[in-house]
Formats: sequence, C-alpha cells, structure tokens
Amino acid sequence: MNLLGWWRSRGSAARFDLFVRYTFYLSFVFLPPLLITSFAREVSTTALIVIIAAVLTYALLSFRLVHVGIEHHLGHGPFPRRLMAIYLATTGALLVAGQLAYPDPLPGRQDSTGDGISVIFLVLAITTLSAVLRPRTLLLIALAGGAWMLLTAPPDNALFMTLMLVFLVGAFRSTLWMLRIVWELDRSREVRANLAVAEERLRFARDLHDVVGRNLSVVALKAELAAQLARRGRDTAIDEMLEVRRIAHESLDELRAVVSGYRTADLSAELAGARSLLASAGIDCRVIGDVTFEGEPAGALGWAVREGVTNVLRHSEARTCTITLRGKVLTMTNDGVATSAFRFGSGLTGLHERIAALGGSVTATPEAPNRFVLTVELP
Repeated sequence: MNLLGWWRSRGSAARFDLFVRYTFYLSFVFLPPLLITSFAREVSTTALIVIIAAVLTYALLSFRLVHVGIEHHLGHGPFPRRLMAIYLATTGALLVAGQLAYPDPLPGRQDSTGDGISVIFLVLAITTLSAVLRPRTLLLIALAGGAWMLLTAPPDNALFMTLMLVFLVGAFRSTLWMLRIVWELDRSREVRANLAVAEERLRFARDLHDVVGRNLSVVALKAELAAQLARRGRDTAIDEMLEVRRIAHESLDELRAVVSGYRTADLSAELAGARSLLASAGIDCRVIGDVTFEGEPAGALGWAVREGVTNVLRHSEARTCTITLRGKVLTMTNDGVATSAFRFGSGLTGLHERIAALGGSVTATPEAPNRFVLTVELP
C-alpha cells in the first residue's frame, strides 16, 4: 500500500491524532539542531560532542515522554510517573551543568544569544511537559521560567518570552483536549452505528416472532383438528391439511417480506383474519367498531391484533374474545386465562416497543376471575 492509500484508509479521528502527535514531534526535529548550532562555533570539539550527546538524549527522552503522555491523556495507559521523574531530574541536571560550565555568556556572544538558548530549551521542556502535566501546573512552570528569564534577560524580552510560554501551554493543551473530544465523537459514532444495527436486529426478531408465532400456532391448531377429523374418518381432514399447506406458503411469503424489511400489517385484514381464525378454534369472536384511519397507526394496531390473537391461541383456553376499536384505542378481552400464570413475554415486549415508537402505550392486565384485557392506545 502506498502512502496515499495508507492515508485514505485512516479515519478522520486517526488523521487528526496523527496531526496532533506530529505537532509535538516536530519540536524535537527542529529545536535540538538549533540548540547544537548555538554552541557549535564557540566551544571545543570535545565540549561540542558532549553537548550533542546531551541534547539528543534529552530530545529522545522528551519524545518518549510525549508519546506516553498522549496515550495517558487518551486513556490508553497509566500516568508515566517514573519516566516523568527521570525527565525532571534530567532537566534539572542539564540546567545545573549548563550554569556551572558557562556561568557567563559564551565568548564573543551577546547576552541575547544566551537568552535565545534559554528560550529554545524552555520551549522544548514546555512542549514535552504539555503532554503530561495539567494546565495549572504547566502555567506555574511557564511563569517560573519567565521569572528566571527576568533575572537573566532584559525585562521586555522576559515579558515576551513569558507570554510566549503561556501561549504554548494553552495551544498544546487545547490541542490535546480537542484530540480527546475527536476520539470520543468517533467512538460515539461507532456506538451509534452498533445501536442502529442492534435496533434493526431487535426489529427483525420482533417481526419474526410475530409472524412465526402466530402462524405456527395456526398450523398446530389446524394439524390437531385434521388429526381429530382423520381419526373420526371425516373427509374434511383433507381440507384442513390443505389449509395447513396454504398457511405454510403464506408464512414463507411473510418471512421473505420480513427479511426484505417491507412487511406491514393491515388492520382490516388482521381483524377479519382474527375473526376467522378464532372461530375455527371454537372461540366466539366479536369485533366492535370500524377502521377509520390508515397508514402507520393502522399497521401498528394490526400488529396488536396479531399478537393478541397469538396469545389467545397459545396461552388461554378462551371461549369468547371481544375486540373493540374506538378511534385509535384497541381493546382485546378474552376469558380462559389463569390470572396467576400471567407473564409479560417477548411478544408483548415487542408490541410495547413498536407502539412506544409511535408515542402510544400498551397495557396488559389480567382480571378476575379468568379474563385478560389487552389495551393499545395511540396518540
């Protein structure tokens, strides 16, 4: 994979992360050479080699601390206490060594050059510490550096350098804050996508339960009826088995529609189907009221009728069932229910989720002595 392909394969958060990291890392590319060249012409070869080794070692230590500090800031690792202690000790040792080796300005140089070396070193240190320490601590360090510059440089230069260090602290810390926010947004987008997938799976499972549950109940009922008729030598057993075959074919068509995501429940058709199905099971079914609306609300109440009929067939020994429709309020009442055995199962849970998405409510309540009332109300 070439460089362009590698860059395009990274997400927006990963690109911004790379940009922020290299903003820090570039400091360790440009600042160390500036420090080395500041000494190159005024010190001996041996001293220059020592300075180069010290600067490069300090730059590598700074690079490592920045990397670990960013990982800690993003929550990917612990706070680098040991590395931080080593870095602070090294910084203090370099400052003391530099002061002891060169207590006065370099030969042939003005004080401003020494100030420039101090500024480069302070910028390198502040850049590194910005990835690890908190803003308040960084500001105190920046002000301390400015106070030190005030003792060794003209007041105007010291004030400018102090403001520059404070600006660097704000810039680097705000960049890290934005980096964390970008990663959090990226994770939120991923979580939202996963939730959408989970919601679609729940919808599919709910629809599959509604289709398979009701139709398998019908198949079982029809098959049992055909078996009873066959034992009695009735020719109508053949008709019942043909009906089972028809229902099985319809179930396959409905399953295909569920998979495609285009399946809807027609309220009028469901009411007619409920009346016919319950009648074939020996249950007296009455439908009170008419359908006066269409669209998604009618489809939702159609699902309610389907789930209610499924529960009547599977979980009761009903003899009567009344379906009442008043506006957008549907009530199903049946007998033959053991009150103590009532359980709010997956079918009613799925129905509640479907109706709640439209702003409605579902109430399922057993009533003494053996009745059950399902109420679905849409806004």
